[in-house]
Amino acid sequence: MPDSADNALVSRYQNVVMRINTAETQHKRPSGSVSLVAVSKTYPAEDIRTVAEMGQRHFGENQIQDAMGKIPLLTDLDCIWHFIGAIQSNKCRDIALHFDWVHSVDRLKVAQRLSSWRSDDNPPLNITLQINLQNEASKAGVTPEGVMELAQETAQLPNIALRGLMAIPAPETNFSEQRAVFRQLRNLMENINQRLDLTLDCLSMGMTNDLEAAVAEGATHVRVGTAIFGPRRKK
Repeated sequence: MPDSADNALVSRYQNVVMRINTAETQHKRPSGSVSLVAVSKTYPAEDIRTVAEMGQRHFGENQIQDAMGKIPLLTDLDCIWHFIGAIQSNKCRDIALHFDWVHSVDRLKVAQRLSSWRSDDNPPLNITLQINLQNEASKAGVTPEGVMELAQETAQLPNIALRGLMAIPAPETNFSEQRAVFRQLRNLMENINQRLDLTLDCLSMGMTNDLEAAVAEGATHVRVGTAIFGPRRKK
């Protein structure tokens, strides 16, 4: 029988799913067009299993060492693993071999290493390029001015599939302002497609406090952690 912590986890998860479904309806997005990436970083494998049993498939991790301790415990589940953290060059091998998506590529060297380590026996590694939309010194990401060249070079690499763009905007409480920033990312992707004749189709944007605005502006993936998993459970 589930304990109270599991019940709370299930309730939080259902609430986030309901928020996404409501936003899809309100902003005339097709039902199911937005994928929830449950950000399971720092949370134990048993919490991931509880959420997976609710039908969740996409999980996000940002520390490779932590992820490598959990992924092998969950191989019986049909999970899709997303790496969403800063990428060190010496971690590219593990990321390329154990993840299905990488959201945080911001330089060609990393894309090249992921490409070289991705096995030919596996499907191409889906990646999005992380954009520093507001030129924040504290955040990683290629500048909007530099992404065109990065996209052009990355799209030619083998064993990876360039799928779209990702951003983590500065916190903003005003809904219209949230939408305006996400609109920049959507416009940027459309411009890349037009100029480079690509078919990028993914926008990884929106978290707990701004996911509705992200859905309104075309997000295909929203990344939500604490609103699902809550405070880290004590062992």
